[in-house]
Amino acid sequence: MIPRSFIQDLLARVDIVDVIERYLPLKKGGINYFACCPFHGEKTPSFSISPSKQFYHCFGCGVHGNAIGFLMEYSGLSFVEAVRELAQQVGLEVPQEQGDASHAQRSGEHEALLTAMDKATQFYRDQLKTSPEAIAYLKRRGLTGEIAARFGIGFAPAGWQSLEAVFPNYQDKTLLDAGLVIVNEQGRRYDRFRERIMFPIQDRRGRVIAFGGRVLDSGEPKYLNSPETPLFEKGRELYGIRQAMQAIRDDGYALVVEGYMDVVALAQFGIGNAVATLGTATTPHHIQSLLRYADRIVFCFDGDKAGRKAARRALENSLEALRDDATLAFLFLPEEHDPDSFVRSEGADALREAARNATPLAGFLLRELSADCDLDTAEGRARLVHEARPLVSRVAAPLLKLQLVKAVAEAGGLNQGEVEQAWGMPASHRTTVQRHDTRTPRNPRPARGKRQAPTSPAATLLRLVLQHPAWIARIPVDLVPHGEPQGQALAALCDAVSIGELETGKGLAQVVEHFRESPHYAVLAASAAELVGTDYDDSVIEQMFDDTLDSLAARNIEQEILALTAREREQGLDAGERRRLAELIAEKHRTRSPGKA
Repeated sequence: MIPRSFIQDLLARVDIVDVIERYLPLKKGGINYFACCPFHGEKTPSFSISPSKQFYHCFGCGVHGNAIGFLMEYSGLSFVEAVRELAQQVGLEVPQEQGDASHAQRSGEHEALLTAMDKATQFYRDQLKTSPEAIAYLKRRGLTGEIAARFGIGFAPAGWQSLEAVFPNYQDKTLLDAGLVIVNEQGRRYDRFRERIMFPIQDRRGRVIAFGGRVLDSGEPKYLNSPETPLFEKGRELYGIRQAMQAIRDDGYALVVEGYMDVVALAQFGIGNAVATLGTATTPHHIQSLLRYADRIVFCFDGDKAGRKAARRALENSLEALRDDATLAFLFLPEEHDPDSFVRSEGADALREAARNATPLAGFLLRELSADCDLDTAEGRARLVHEARPLVSRVAAPLLKLQLVKAVAEAGGLNQGEVEQAWGMPASHRTTVQRHDTRTPRNPRPARGKRQAPTSPAATLLRLVLQHPAWIARIPVDLVPHGEPQGQALAALCDAVSIGELETGKGLAQVVEHFRESPHYAVLAASAAELVGTDYDDSVIEQMFDDTLDSLAARNIEQEILALTAREREQGLDAGERRRLAELIAEKHRTRSPGKA
Protein backbone atom coordinates (compact mmCIF):
# COMPACT_ATOMS: atom_id res chain seq x y z
CA MET A 1 0.00 0.00 0.00
CA ILE A 2 3.03 2.30 -0.09
CA PRO A 3 3.07 4.44 -3.27
CA ARG A 4 5.74 3.32 -5.73
CA SER A 5 6.78 6.94 -6.28
CA PHE A 6 7.62 7.26 -2.57
CA ILE A 7 9.84 4.17 -2.68
CA GLN A 8 11.71 5.62 -5.66
CA ASP A 9 12.16 8.98 -3.88
CA LEU A 10 13.31 7.19 -0.73
CA LEU A 11 16.03 5.29 -2.60
CA ALA A 12 17.13 8.55 -4.17
CA ARG A 13 17.56 10.13 -0.72
CA VAL A 14 19.29 7.37 1.19
CA ASP A 15 22.94 6.46 0.74
CA ILE A 16 23.44 2.72 0.85
CA VAL A 17 26.90 3.20 2.37
CA ASP A 18 25.42 5.10 5.33
CA VAL A 19 22.70 2.47 5.74
CA ILE A 20 25.07 -0.52 5.79
CA GLU A 21 27.67 1.29 7.89
CA ARG A 22 25.16 1.35 10.74
CA TYR A 23 25.56 -2.42 10.94
CA LEU A 24 28.97 -3.27 9.50
CA PRO A 25 32.45 -1.71 9.69
CA LEU A 26 33.34 -0.64 6.15
CA LYS A 27 36.69 0.03 4.49
CA LYS A 28 37.20 2.09 1.35
CA GLY A 29 38.75 0.25 -1.55
CA GLY A 30 38.95 2.18 -4.82
CA ILE A 31 35.52 3.54 -5.71
CA ASN A 32 33.68 1.01 -3.53
CA TYR A 33 33.48 0.04 0.14
CA PHE A 34 34.15 -3.44 1.47
CA ALA A 35 33.27 -5.53 4.54
CA CYS A 36 33.28 -9.13 5.62
CA CYS A 37 29.97 -10.52 4.41
CA PRO A 38 27.36 -10.69 7.21
CA PHE A 39 25.53 -13.49 5.43
CA HIS A 40 28.28 -16.10 5.38
CA GLY A 41 31.45 -16.64 7.36
CA GLU A 42 34.61 -15.20 5.84
CA LYS A 43 37.88 -13.63 6.94
CA THR A 44 38.73 -11.74 3.74
CA PRO A 45 36.18 -9.04 2.82
CA SER A 46 34.28 -9.87 -0.36
CA PHE A 47 31.12 -7.89 0.41
CA SER A 48 31.25 -4.83 -1.87
CA ILE A 49 29.05 -1.72 -1.71
CA SER A 50 28.93 0.63 -4.69
CA PRO A 51 28.04 4.25 -3.87
CA SER A 52 27.52 5.06 -7.55
CA LYS A 53 25.20 2.10 -8.14
CA GLN A 54 23.59 2.18 -4.66
CA PHE A 55 23.88 -1.60 -4.77
CA TYR A 56 25.77 -4.25 -2.82
CA HIS A 57 27.11 -7.61 -3.91
CA CYS A 58 29.04 -10.36 -2.16
CA PHE A 59 31.53 -12.04 -4.45
CA GLY A 60 31.70 -14.96 -2.03
CA CYS A 61 28.09 -16.08 -1.58
CA GLY A 62 26.41 -14.06 -4.33
CA VAL A 63 23.92 -12.13 -2.19
CA HIS A 64 23.03 -8.71 -3.60
CA GLY A 65 20.50 -5.89 -3.47
CA ASN A 66 19.79 -2.25 -2.65
CA ALA A 67 19.32 -0.54 0.72
CA ILE A 68 15.82 -1.97 1.15
CA GLY A 69 17.04 -5.46 0.33
CA PHE A 70 19.91 -5.19 2.81
CA LEU A 71 17.59 -4.36 5.71
CA MET A 72 15.27 -7.19 4.71
CA GLU A 73 18.13 -9.70 4.65
CA TYR A 74 20.19 -8.42 7.57
CA SER A 75 17.43 -7.55 10.04
CA GLY A 76 14.85 -10.04 8.80
CA LEU A 77 12.34 -7.27 8.08
CA SER A 78 9.45 -7.44 5.70
CA PHE A 79 9.49 -5.14 2.69
CA VAL A 80 7.14 -2.63 4.34
CA GLU A 81 9.12 -2.72 7.59
CA ALA A 82 12.37 -2.09 5.70
CA VAL A 83 10.83 0.88 3.86
CA ARG A 84 9.59 2.33 7.16
CA GLU A 85 12.99 1.84 8.77
CA LEU A 86 14.77 3.62 5.91
CA ALA A 87 12.23 6.42 5.91
CA GLN A 88 12.75 6.95 9.62
CA GLN A 89 16.51 7.15 9.11
CA VAL A 90 16.12 10.06 6.65
CA GLY A 91 13.23 11.74 8.46
CA LEU A 92 10.44 10.91 5.99
CA GLU A 93 6.89 9.88 6.82
CA VAL A 94 5.65 6.90 4.85
CA PRO A 95 2.42 7.78 3.03
CA GLN A 96 -0.37 5.35 2.24
CA GLU A 97 -2.41 5.08 -0.92
CA GLN A 98 -5.56 7.21 -0.66
CA GLY A 99 -8.82 5.57 0.25
CA ASP A 100 -7.40 3.05 2.70
CA ALA A 101 -8.85 4.30 5.96
CA SER A 102 -9.17 0.75 7.30
CA HIS A 103 -5.42 0.22 6.88
CA ALA A 104 -4.68 3.42 8.79
CA GLN A 105 -6.98 2.26 11.57
CA ARG A 106 -5.26 -1.13 11.76
CA SER A 107 -1.88 0.59 11.82
CA GLY A 108 -2.99 2.77 14.74
CA GLU A 109 -4.27 -0.22 16.67
CA HIS A 110 -1.01 -2.05 16.04
CA GLU A 111 1.02 0.85 17.43
CA ALA A 112 -1.25 1.02 20.49
CA LEU A 113 -0.56 -2.66 21.20
CA LEU A 114 3.20 -2.13 20.93
CA THR A 115 3.00 0.86 23.27
CA ALA A 116 1.07 -1.19 25.82
CA MET A 117 3.69 -3.95 25.67
CA ASP A 118 6.48 -1.43 26.20
CA LYS A 119 4.76 0.00 29.29
CA ALA A 120 4.18 -3.46 30.72
CA THR A 121 7.81 -4.42 30.07
CA GLN A 122 9.08 -1.40 31.98
CA PHE A 123 6.63 -2.08 34.81
CA TYR A 124 7.82 -5.68 35.19
CA ARG A 125 11.47 -4.60 35.10
CA ASP A 126 10.85 -2.00 37.80
CA GLN A 127 9.06 -4.61 39.94
CA LEU A 128 12.06 -6.94 39.71
CA LYS A 129 14.26 -4.31 41.33
CA THR A 130 12.00 -4.21 44.38
CA SER A 131 11.44 -7.96 44.76
CA PRO A 132 14.15 -9.66 46.89
CA GLU A 133 12.48 -13.02 46.30
CA ALA A 134 12.68 -12.71 42.49
CA ILE A 135 16.26 -11.40 42.62
CA ALA A 136 17.25 -14.32 44.84
CA TYR A 137 15.69 -16.78 42.39
CA LEU A 138 17.66 -15.37 39.44
CA LYS A 139 20.86 -15.44 41.46
CA ARG A 140 20.25 -19.07 42.37
CA ARG A 141 19.96 -19.76 38.64
CA GLY A 142 23.33 -18.06 38.22
CA LEU A 143 22.18 -15.05 36.21
CA THR A 144 23.97 -11.72 36.45
CA GLY A 145 22.30 -8.34 36.39
CA GLU A 146 23.93 -7.67 33.02
CA ILE A 147 22.27 -10.67 31.37
CA ALA A 148 18.94 -9.89 33.04
CA ALA A 149 19.11 -6.38 31.62
CA ARG A 150 20.15 -7.60 28.17
CA PHE A 151 17.06 -9.79 27.92
CA GLY A 152 14.80 -7.31 29.73
CA ILE A 153 13.86 -9.82 32.43
CA GLY A 154 11.29 -8.58 34.97
CA PHE A 155 8.86 -9.75 37.62
CA ALA A 156 5.06 -9.76 37.76
CA PRO A 157 3.90 -9.19 41.35
CA ALA A 158 1.23 -11.24 43.06
CA GLY A 159 -1.63 -8.72 42.86
CA TRP A 160 -4.67 -9.45 40.71
CA GLN A 161 -4.68 -6.03 39.05
CA SER A 162 -1.10 -4.78 39.45
CA LEU A 163 -1.01 -3.39 35.89
CA GLU A 164 -3.59 -0.81 36.90
CA ALA A 165 -0.63 1.17 38.26
CA VAL A 166 0.55 1.88 34.69
CA PHE A 167 -2.77 1.59 32.87
CA PRO A 168 -5.28 3.80 34.72
CA ASN A 169 -7.89 2.83 32.12
CA TYR A 170 -7.67 -0.80 33.10
CA GLN A 171 -10.77 -1.58 31.03
CA ASP A 172 -9.05 -0.48 27.81
CA LYS A 173 -9.64 -3.01 25.03
CA THR A 174 -5.95 -2.75 24.09
CA LEU A 175 -4.93 -4.61 27.27
CA LEU A 176 -7.16 -7.53 26.37
CA ASP A 177 -6.05 -7.56 22.73
CA ALA A 178 -2.40 -7.55 23.84
CA GLY A 179 -2.96 -10.56 26.11
CA LEU A 180 -1.99 -8.66 29.26
CA VAL A 181 -5.30 -9.25 31.05
CA ILE A 182 -7.95 -11.97 31.23
CA VAL A 183 -11.72 -11.55 31.55
CA ASN A 184 -13.47 -14.29 33.55
CA GLU A 185 -17.01 -15.57 33.07
CA GLN A 186 -18.34 -12.89 35.43
CA GLY A 187 -16.75 -10.18 33.30
CA ARG A 188 -14.07 -9.33 35.88
CA ARG A 189 -10.59 -8.42 34.62
CA TYR A 190 -7.34 -9.50 36.17
CA ASP A 191 -3.67 -9.65 35.19
CA ARG A 192 -2.68 -12.70 33.14
CA PHE A 193 0.79 -12.86 34.73
CA ARG A 194 1.10 -12.91 38.52
CA GLU A 195 4.06 -13.83 40.70
CA ARG A 196 6.24 -14.91 37.81
CA ILE A 197 9.65 -14.12 36.39
CA MET A 198 8.86 -12.30 33.15
CA PHE A 199 10.72 -12.87 29.87
CA PRO A 200 9.82 -10.31 27.19
CA ILE A 201 9.54 -11.91 23.76
CA GLN A 202 10.94 -9.60 21.09
CA ASP A 203 10.61 -9.70 17.35
CA ARG A 204 13.60 -9.27 15.07
CA ARG A 205 13.31 -5.49 15.35
CA GLY A 206 13.55 -5.62 19.13
CA ARG A 207 9.88 -4.77 19.76
CA VAL A 208 8.21 -6.59 22.65
CA ILE A 209 5.31 -8.58 21.21
CA ALA A 210 4.58 -11.08 23.99
CA PHE A 211 5.74 -12.42 27.37
CA GLY A 212 6.71 -15.71 28.90
CA GLY A 213 6.33 -16.07 32.64
CA ARG A 214 7.98 -18.69 34.90
CA VAL A 215 6.85 -19.51 38.43
CA LEU A 216 9.44 -18.81 41.09
CA ASP A 217 9.40 -22.24 42.63
CA SER A 218 6.58 -24.76 42.42
CA GLY A 219 3.26 -24.20 40.72
CA GLU A 220 1.44 -24.94 37.50
CA PRO A 221 1.81 -24.19 34.76
CA LYS A 222 5.55 -23.89 35.17
CA TYR A 223 5.74 -21.65 32.08
CA LEU A 224 2.93 -19.41 30.86
CA ASN A 225 3.06 -17.65 27.50
CA SER A 226 1.01 -14.79 26.13
CA PRO A 227 -1.89 -15.98 23.98
CA GLU A 228 -1.75 -15.42 20.25
CA THR A 229 -2.54 -11.79 19.48
CA PRO A 230 -2.35 -9.43 16.50
CA LEU A 231 1.31 -8.98 17.52
CA PHE A 232 2.22 -12.55 18.39
CA GLU A 233 1.95 -15.83 16.51
CA LYS A 234 4.00 -18.40 18.38
CA GLY A 235 4.57 -20.57 15.30
CA ARG A 236 6.46 -17.68 13.68
CA GLU A 237 8.46 -16.27 16.59
CA LEU A 238 11.56 -17.41 18.47
CA TYR A 239 12.64 -16.33 21.91
CA GLY A 240 15.99 -14.54 21.89
CA ILE A 241 16.17 -13.99 18.13
CA ARG A 242 16.85 -10.28 18.50
CA GLN A 243 19.82 -10.88 20.79
CA ALA A 244 21.08 -13.89 18.79
CA MET A 245 20.99 -12.60 15.19
CA GLN A 246 24.55 -11.34 15.00
CA ALA A 247 26.00 -14.26 16.97
CA ILE A 248 24.27 -16.70 14.61
CA ARG A 249 25.93 -14.96 11.67
CA ASP A 250 29.30 -14.89 13.41
CA ASP A 251 29.20 -18.51 14.57
CA GLY A 252 27.73 -19.82 11.33
CA TYR A 253 24.85 -21.71 12.93
CA ALA A 254 21.78 -21.30 15.14
CA LEU A 255 21.30 -23.40 18.26
CA VAL A 256 17.62 -24.14 18.94
CA VAL A 257 16.74 -25.06 22.53
CA GLU A 258 13.46 -25.57 24.36
CA GLY A 259 13.24 -22.96 27.12
CA TYR A 260 13.81 -19.31 28.04
CA MET A 261 16.22 -20.17 30.80
CA ASP A 262 18.30 -22.27 28.42
CA VAL A 263 18.73 -19.29 26.09
CA VAL A 264 19.57 -16.91 28.91
CA ALA A 265 21.93 -19.34 30.66
CA LEU A 266 23.82 -20.07 27.44
CA ALA A 267 24.20 -16.33 26.80
CA GLN A 268 25.58 -16.02 30.33
CA PHE A 269 28.34 -18.45 29.29
CA GLY A 270 29.12 -16.68 26.04
CA ILE A 271 26.98 -18.80 23.73
CA GLY A 272 24.90 -16.09 22.13
CA ASN A 273 23.55 -17.94 19.11
CA ALA A 274 20.77 -19.80 20.95
CA VAL A 275 17.03 -19.28 20.47
CA ALA A 276 13.99 -21.14 21.80
CA THR A 277 10.62 -22.10 20.39
CA LEU A 278 7.68 -20.73 22.31
CA GLY A 279 5.70 -23.62 23.72
CA THR A 280 5.24 -25.18 20.30
CA ALA A 281 7.10 -27.54 18.02
CA THR A 282 9.54 -26.12 15.49
CA THR A 283 7.68 -24.94 12.39
CA PRO A 284 8.77 -24.48 8.75
CA HIS A 285 8.59 -20.73 9.34
CA HIS A 286 11.09 -21.04 12.20
CA ILE A 287 13.46 -22.87 9.86
CA GLN A 288 13.08 -20.33 7.06
CA SER A 289 13.59 -17.48 9.51
CA LEU A 290 16.81 -18.91 10.95
CA LEU A 291 18.23 -19.77 7.53
CA ARG A 292 18.28 -16.04 6.80
CA TYR A 293 21.19 -15.72 9.20
CA ALA A 294 23.14 -18.96 8.75
CA ASP A 295 23.04 -22.11 6.65
CA ARG A 296 23.21 -24.49 9.61
CA ILE A 297 20.71 -25.11 12.41
CA VAL A 298 21.43 -27.37 15.38
CA PHE A 299 18.48 -28.55 17.49
CA CYS A 300 19.53 -29.23 21.06
CA PHE A 301 17.29 -31.55 23.08
CA ASP A 302 17.40 -33.38 26.37
CA GLY A 303 18.41 -37.00 25.92
CA ASP A 304 15.30 -38.39 27.61
CA LYS A 305 12.15 -39.75 25.96
CA ALA A 306 10.47 -36.35 25.88
CA GLY A 307 13.51 -34.79 24.21
CA ARG A 308 13.56 -37.43 21.50
CA LYS A 309 9.85 -36.97 20.92
CA ALA A 310 10.39 -33.23 20.52
CA ALA A 311 13.27 -33.90 18.12
CA ARG A 312 11.06 -36.15 15.99
CA ARG A 313 8.44 -33.38 15.76
CA ALA A 314 11.12 -30.87 14.78
CA LEU A 315 12.38 -33.28 12.14
CA GLU A 316 8.96 -33.81 10.61
CA ASN A 317 8.10 -30.11 10.63
CA SER A 318 11.38 -29.19 8.95
CA LEU A 319 11.11 -31.35 5.85
CA GLU A 320 9.26 -28.86 3.62
CA ALA A 321 11.67 -26.07 4.57
CA LEU A 322 14.92 -27.90 3.80
CA ARG A 323 17.38 -26.54 1.24
CA ASP A 324 20.26 -28.24 -0.50
CA ASP A 325 22.64 -25.49 0.62
CA ALA A 326 21.66 -25.74 4.30
CA THR A 327 22.24 -28.26 7.10
CA LEU A 328 19.96 -29.26 9.97
CA ALA A 329 21.47 -31.33 12.77
CA PHE A 330 20.32 -32.83 16.09
CA LEU A 331 22.20 -32.75 19.37
CA PHE A 332 21.08 -34.92 22.28
CA LEU A 333 22.47 -34.14 25.73
CA PRO A 334 22.99 -36.78 28.43
CA GLU A 335 19.69 -37.68 30.12
CA GLU A 336 20.63 -35.92 33.34
CA HIS A 337 21.22 -32.60 31.57
CA ASP A 338 19.39 -29.81 29.81
CA PRO A 339 21.37 -27.04 28.04
CA ASP A 340 21.38 -24.90 31.19
CA SER A 341 22.81 -27.60 33.45
CA PHE A 342 25.16 -28.97 30.77
CA VAL A 343 26.90 -25.66 30.13
CA ARG A 344 27.31 -25.07 33.87
CA SER A 345 28.66 -28.56 34.44
CA GLU A 346 30.80 -29.11 31.33
CA GLY A 347 31.46 -25.58 30.08
CA ALA A 348 30.76 -23.63 26.91
CA ASP A 349 33.52 -25.26 24.85
CA ALA A 350 32.07 -28.73 25.50
CA LEU A 351 28.67 -27.62 24.25
CA ARG A 352 30.19 -25.99 21.15
CA GLU A 353 32.11 -29.19 20.40
CA ALA A 354 28.94 -31.24 20.83
CA ALA A 355 27.11 -28.90 18.44
CA ARG A 356 29.88 -29.31 15.85
CA ASN A 357 29.45 -33.08 16.03
CA ALA A 358 25.64 -33.07 16.04
CA THR A 359 23.89 -35.72 13.94
CA PRO A 360 22.82 -34.40 10.51
CA LEU A 361 19.13 -34.64 9.68
CA ALA A 362 19.55 -37.49 7.18
CA GLY A 363 21.40 -39.62 9.74
CA PHE A 364 18.85 -38.86 12.47
CA LEU A 365 15.96 -39.65 10.13
CA LEU A 366 17.40 -43.04 9.20
CA ARG A 367 18.20 -43.79 12.82
CA GLU A 368 14.63 -43.00 13.85
CA LEU A 369 13.18 -45.11 11.05
CA SER A 370 15.47 -48.02 11.86
CA ALA A 371 14.80 -48.00 15.59
CA ASP A 372 11.61 -50.08 15.35
CA CYS A 373 12.60 -52.17 12.34
CA ASP A 374 14.53 -55.43 12.46
CA LEU A 375 16.82 -54.93 9.49
CA ASP A 376 18.00 -58.53 9.70
CA THR A 377 14.64 -59.65 8.33
CA ALA A 378 12.92 -59.00 5.00
CA GLU A 379 9.83 -57.83 6.86
CA GLY A 380 11.81 -55.30 8.88
CA ARG A 381 13.54 -53.88 5.81
CA ALA A 382 10.21 -53.63 3.98
CA ARG A 383 8.74 -51.79 6.95
CA LEU A 384 11.62 -49.33 6.93
CA VAL A 385 11.07 -48.51 3.24
CA HIS A 386 7.31 -48.25 3.80
CA GLU A 387 7.59 -45.88 6.78
CA ALA A 388 10.23 -43.74 5.10
CA ARG A 389 8.04 -42.89 2.11
CA PRO A 390 5.71 -40.24 3.71
CA LEU A 391 8.70 -38.47 5.27
CA VAL A 392 11.13 -38.53 2.34
CA SER A 393 8.40 -37.48 -0.10
CA ARG A 394 7.95 -34.26 1.90
CA VAL A 395 11.61 -33.21 1.58
CA ALA A 396 11.72 -30.03 -0.50
CA ALA A 397 15.47 -30.04 -1.26
CA PRO A 398 15.88 -32.14 -4.45
CA LEU A 399 19.49 -33.24 -3.95
CA LEU A 400 18.97 -34.14 -0.29
CA LYS A 401 15.82 -36.00 -1.26
CA LEU A 402 17.82 -38.02 -3.79
CA GLN A 403 20.45 -38.83 -1.13
CA LEU A 404 17.73 -40.00 1.26
CA VAL A 405 16.15 -42.23 -1.38
CA LYS A 406 19.56 -43.84 -1.95
CA ALA A 407 20.17 -44.26 1.79
CA VAL A 408 16.73 -45.80 2.38
CA ALA A 409 17.28 -48.13 -0.56
CA GLU A 410 20.61 -49.30 0.83
CA ALA A 411 19.21 -49.81 4.33
CA GLY A 412 16.24 -51.68 2.89
CA GLY A 413 18.35 -54.01 0.75
CA LEU A 414 17.02 -52.57 -2.51
CA ASN A 415 18.40 -50.37 -5.26
CA GLN A 416 17.40 -46.79 -5.87
CA GLY A 417 15.22 -47.56 -8.89
CA GLU A 418 13.25 -50.20 -6.98
CA VAL A 419 12.48 -47.77 -4.16
CA GLU A 420 11.49 -45.02 -6.60
CA GLN A 421 9.18 -47.43 -8.39
CA ALA A 422 7.63 -48.68 -5.13
CA TRP A 423 7.02 -45.10 -4.03
CA GLY A 424 5.59 -44.03 -7.38
CA MET A 425 8.36 -41.51 -7.94
CA PRO A 426 9.74 -40.53 -11.35
CA ALA A 427 12.93 -42.43 -12.07
CA SER A 428 16.08 -40.48 -11.31
CA HIS A 429 18.18 -39.35 -14.27
CA ARG A 430 21.26 -41.02 -12.79
CA THR A 431 20.00 -44.32 -11.46
CA THR A 432 22.57 -46.08 -13.63
CA VAL A 433 25.52 -44.39 -11.92
CA GLN A 434 27.33 -46.76 -9.58
CA ARG A 435 27.18 -45.85 -5.92
CA HIS A 436 30.93 -45.48 -5.56
CA ASP A 437 31.55 -43.75 -8.89
CA THR A 438 34.12 -41.03 -8.15
CA ARG A 439 34.54 -39.73 -11.69
CA THR A 440 34.63 -35.98 -12.10
CA PRO A 441 31.34 -34.67 -13.57
CA ARG A 442 31.65 -33.69 -17.23
CA ASN A 443 30.14 -30.27 -16.56
CA PRO A 444 31.04 -29.25 -13.01
CA ARG A 445 28.95 -26.43 -11.59
CA PRO A 446 30.84 -23.12 -11.30
CA ALA A 447 31.69 -21.91 -7.82
CA ARG A 448 28.89 -19.93 -6.22
CA GLY A 449 29.30 -16.19 -6.57
CA LYS A 450 31.87 -16.45 -9.38
CA ARG A 451 31.29 -13.80 -12.00
CA GLN A 452 31.17 -14.97 -15.57
CA ALA A 453 31.20 -13.03 -18.80
CA PRO A 454 27.83 -12.44 -20.44
CA THR A 455 27.12 -15.19 -22.94
CA SER A 456 24.76 -13.33 -25.25
CA PRO A 457 24.21 -9.86 -26.75
CA ALA A 458 21.04 -9.56 -24.65
CA ALA A 459 22.98 -10.16 -21.42
CA THR A 460 25.60 -7.60 -22.45
CA LEU A 461 22.99 -5.03 -23.44
CA LEU A 462 21.12 -5.50 -20.18
CA ARG A 463 24.25 -4.75 -18.16
CA LEU A 464 25.02 -1.72 -20.32
CA VAL A 465 21.62 -0.09 -19.86
CA LEU A 466 21.65 -0.83 -16.13
CA GLN A 467 24.92 1.10 -15.94
CA HIS A 468 23.35 3.88 -18.04
CA PRO A 469 19.55 3.63 -17.60
CA ALA A 470 18.99 6.63 -19.89
CA TRP A 471 20.05 4.41 -22.79
CA ILE A 472 16.98 2.20 -22.41
CA ALA A 473 15.06 4.61 -24.65
CA ARG A 474 17.65 4.07 -27.42
CA ILE A 475 16.93 0.36 -27.82
CA PRO A 476 14.77 -0.48 -30.87
CA VAL A 477 11.99 -2.67 -29.49
CA ASP A 478 12.06 -5.02 -32.49
CA LEU A 479 15.69 -5.94 -31.75
CA VAL A 480 15.05 -7.23 -28.24
CA PRO A 481 15.23 -11.06 -28.15
CA HIS A 482 12.45 -12.66 -26.14
CA GLY A 483 13.86 -16.17 -26.07
CA GLU A 484 16.06 -15.75 -23.00
CA PRO A 485 15.53 -14.25 -19.52
CA GLN A 486 17.86 -11.28 -20.14
CA GLY A 487 15.98 -10.45 -23.34
CA GLN A 488 12.65 -10.65 -21.55
CA ALA A 489 13.97 -8.33 -18.84
CA LEU A 490 15.18 -5.91 -21.51
CA ALA A 491 11.74 -5.94 -23.11
CA ALA A 492 10.15 -5.20 -19.74
CA LEU A 493 12.53 -2.25 -19.27
CA CYS A 494 11.68 -0.88 -22.70
CA ASP A 495 7.95 -1.29 -22.09
CA ALA A 496 8.11 0.49 -18.72
CA VAL A 497 9.96 3.43 -20.27
CA SER A 498 7.71 3.65 -23.34
CA ILE A 499 4.51 3.94 -21.28
CA GLY A 500 6.07 6.42 -18.86
CA GLU A 501 6.05 4.05 -15.90
CA LEU A 502 9.82 4.29 -15.43
CA GLU A 503 11.89 7.44 -15.80
CA THR A 504 15.20 6.96 -17.60
CA GLY A 505 16.91 9.40 -15.25
CA LYS A 506 16.67 6.96 -12.33
CA GLY A 507 19.71 5.22 -10.87
CA LEU A 508 20.43 1.52 -11.05
CA ALA A 509 19.02 0.72 -7.60
CA GLN A 510 15.77 2.52 -8.41
CA VAL A 511 15.42 0.82 -11.79
CA VAL A 512 15.82 -2.63 -10.26
CA GLU A 513 13.50 -1.80 -7.34
CA HIS A 514 10.77 -0.81 -9.80
CA PHE A 515 10.56 -4.48 -10.81
CA ARG A 516 10.59 -6.05 -7.31
CA GLU A 517 7.18 -7.68 -7.77
CA SER A 518 7.94 -8.62 -11.38
CA PRO A 519 9.09 -12.02 -12.67
CA HIS A 520 12.11 -10.17 -14.12
CA TYR A 521 13.39 -8.94 -10.74
CA ALA A 522 15.84 -11.79 -10.12
CA VAL A 523 17.46 -11.39 -13.56
CA LEU A 524 17.73 -7.62 -13.20
CA ALA A 525 19.14 -7.84 -9.67
CA ALA A 526 21.70 -10.46 -10.71
CA SER A 527 22.80 -8.34 -13.68
CA ALA A 528 23.06 -5.28 -11.43
CA ALA A 529 25.18 -7.25 -8.96
CA GLU A 530 27.61 -8.05 -11.78
CA LEU A 531 28.21 -4.31 -12.17
CA VAL A 532 29.29 -3.73 -8.56
CA GLY A 533 32.99 -2.96 -8.90
CA THR A 534 33.08 -3.95 -12.57
CA ASP A 535 31.90 -0.91 -14.54
CA TYR A 536 32.43 -0.97 -18.26
CA ASP A 537 35.14 1.48 -19.30
CA ASP A 538 33.50 4.76 -20.33
CA SER A 539 35.99 5.10 -23.18
CA VAL A 540 34.55 2.05 -24.94
CA ILE A 541 31.02 1.71 -23.59
CA GLU A 542 29.34 3.76 -26.33
CA GLN A 543 30.98 1.65 -29.03
CA MET A 544 30.11 -1.52 -27.12
CA PHE A 545 26.46 -0.44 -26.93
CA ASP A 546 26.31 0.25 -30.68
CA ASP A 547 28.16 -2.97 -31.51
CA THR A 548 25.76 -4.98 -29.35
CA LEU A 549 22.75 -3.45 -31.10
CA ASP A 550 24.41 -4.26 -34.44
CA SER A 551 24.98 -7.82 -33.23
CA LEU A 552 21.32 -8.19 -32.31
CA ALA A 553 20.28 -6.72 -35.66
CA ALA A 554 22.59 -9.15 -37.48
CA ARG A 555 21.19 -12.07 -35.51
CA ASN A 556 17.62 -11.02 -36.36
CA ILE A 557 18.57 -10.82 -40.06
CA GLU A 558 20.19 -14.26 -39.91
CA GLN A 559 17.15 -15.80 -38.21
CA GLU A 560 14.76 -14.29 -40.77
CA ILE A 561 16.96 -15.51 -43.64
CA LEU A 562 16.97 -19.02 -42.20
CA ALA A 563 13.19 -18.97 -41.78
CA LEU A 564 12.59 -17.80 -45.36
CA THR A 565 15.13 -20.26 -46.76
CA ALA A 566 13.43 -23.12 -44.93
CA ARG A 567 10.05 -22.03 -46.25
CA GLU A 568 11.45 -21.80 -49.77
CA ARG A 569 12.59 -25.44 -49.57
CA GLU A 570 9.31 -26.65 -48.14
CA GLN A 571 6.64 -24.74 -50.07
CA GLY A 572 8.27 -21.99 -52.11
CA LEU A 573 8.09 -18.21 -51.70
CA ASP A 574 5.80 -15.65 -53.26
CA ALA A 575 7.22 -12.57 -55.01
CA GLY A 576 7.17 -10.40 -51.89
CA GLU A 577 8.93 -13.02 -49.82
CA ARG A 578 11.62 -13.54 -52.49
CA ARG A 579 12.18 -9.80 -52.59
CA ARG A 580 12.45 -9.69 -48.78
CA LEU A 581 14.96 -12.57 -48.81
CA ALA A 582 17.13 -10.74 -51.35
CA GLU A 583 17.03 -7.55 -49.24
CA LEU A 584 18.04 -9.46 -46.15
CA ILE A 585 20.95 -11.19 -47.88
CA ALA A 586 22.16 -7.84 -49.23
CA GLU A 587 21.83 -6.30 -45.77
CA LYS A 588 23.76 -9.20 -44.28
CA HIS A 589 26.65 -8.67 -46.69
CA ARG A 590 26.57 -4.92 -46.14
CA THR A 591 26.88 -5.26 -42.35
CA ARG A 592 29.83 -7.61 -42.80
CA SER A 593 31.63 -5.19 -45.14
CA PRO A 594 34.87 -3.73 -43.69
CA GLY A 595 33.87 -0.34 -45.01
CA LYS A 596 30.60 -0.22 -43.09
CA ALA A 597 29.92 3.26 -41.75
